[in-house]
Amino acid sequence: MHPPAGSDPRPRAPGDWDVDAFRAAGHELIDWAARYFEGIEGRPVLARVRPGEIRRSLPATPPEQPEAWKELLADLEQRIEPGVTHWNHPGFMAYFGITGSAPGILGELASAVFNTNGMLWRTNPASTELEQVVLGWLLEMCDLPRDWFGQIVDLGSTSAVLALAAAREACPLLEAREDGLSLHGTPRLRLYTSVEAHSSVEKAAILLGLGRAGVRKIEVDDRFRMRPEALATAIEEDREEGWTPFAVCATIGTTSTTSVDPVDALAAICRREKLWLHVDAAYAGNAAVAPEFRHHFRGCSEADSYYFNPHKWLFVPIDCSVFFTRHPDTLRRAFQLIPDYLKTSETDAINFMDYGFQLGRRFRSIKLWWVIRAFGVDGIRERIRHACTLAQAFAARVDAEPRLERMAPAEFSVVCFRAVWPDLGPDETDAANEELLERINRSGEVFLSPTRVRGAFTLRLAIGNLRTDQRHVDRVWELLQAGIDG
Repeated sequence: MHPPAGSDPRPRAPGDWDVDAFRAAGHELIDWAARYFEGIEGRPVLARVRPGEIRRSLPATPPEQPEAWKELLADLEQRIEPGVTHWNHPGFMAYFGITGSAPGILGELASAVFNTNGMLWRTNPASTELEQVVLGWLLEMCDLPRDWFGQIVDLGSTSAVLALAAAREACPLLEAREDGLSLHGTPRLRLYTSVEAHSSVEKAAILLGLGRAGVRKIEVDDRFRMRPEALATAIEEDREEGWTPFAVCATIGTTSTTSVDPVDALAAICRREKLWLHVDAAYAGNAAVAPEFRHHFRGCSEADSYYFNPHKWLFVPIDCSVFFTRHPDTLRRAFQLIPDYLKTSETDAINFMDYGFQLGRRFRSIKLWWVIRAFGVDGIRERIRHACTLAQAFAARVDAEPRLERMAPAEFSVVCFRAVWPDLGPDETDAANEELLERINRSGEVFLSPTRVRGAFTLRLAIGNLRTDQRHVDRVWELLQAGIDG
């Protein structure tokens, strides 16, 4: 029997707010969030604090007595907010632009209210089944194989570990799950990826016992795509030298240049050599929602595993990475371990704990579900197209400006470029571009990040925030021109 509305028979510990106090504080927090978004463009994108400054502003010891909500909120505004780099700012064009959209933020709140752990179906049936439904939606939205098995994890780095652990489990010469990799005679495994691949691939190899020596990086062509003929040669050489090739990691939308590996050609090699094909589409995978970008994804239907991050370009608050495989039995074989205290009688239910190394699982599917429903698939498409249109227009301006050079193709919404000074040598040009980037970022209006392309210091403009519009990109251009003029 439920207690009457507004009543609460429990003895309350200090600080354990009643429903009315929670409601009042919640309204204040939502008001604070609305003010934050209303005034976000008045804040410097990049935090203007020194290392240790925030830490020194906070008490070194916890309070012995409860503190009032107004003090908590005041400290959030006065002590924490000044030290935040504002990823939700429309001038944030570093790394990969992201957005915590309103429905996604409220989805996080709903998830926290339920406060569940969806490790087993019975520990949260709604979490397990909503996740399956929403991942089915994503497969349809991106025109990916509908029979793939999917799960939501925290980050792309976790997805990389899952993929390579499954690939290792699929290797017929190895019993890594039971025996580990330390036994005499264990084959030396070799993973192949592009020199442009994300560092998470190499970190996953370290974590899984392959070591950095177990990763062979394949050279790229003039568009920074992995060269299939170089991959084939590397596999042949490694087999002759006693290595056991087991997996290839292709990338659609590399981190530095957003280049697109030729997945269809790489898939043919993997079929011939019986290697696991993993596709990292962390950023660009979101673009497949728009049909005009799907030519970049040729061959992905043959992947053994695949992932992308809705928290990068689908307006879902971080963290939310979606991992798919067409070999769920192999993935489960790599990770399933059921102690007595987690055994259940639901033999026909999915227990997501069996498909990865993390036992605890947040209710992430709510925020993804609400974002898709609130925007609609067509709304998501239009916003992805808008970001790409802004980037392409900026790339065209770079191409038309003699004092600038574009360093890579702009396949999606990222433009790699730098300034050129004919009288400067390579090292001086790098230093001048580094100072140019710092000058742009010191404005507080925008934030760009660097990379190196063919060894040269390069500026990256990455458009992806929901609120970024033409005027923000125009401001980058104005700051860029002023910086070059000196």
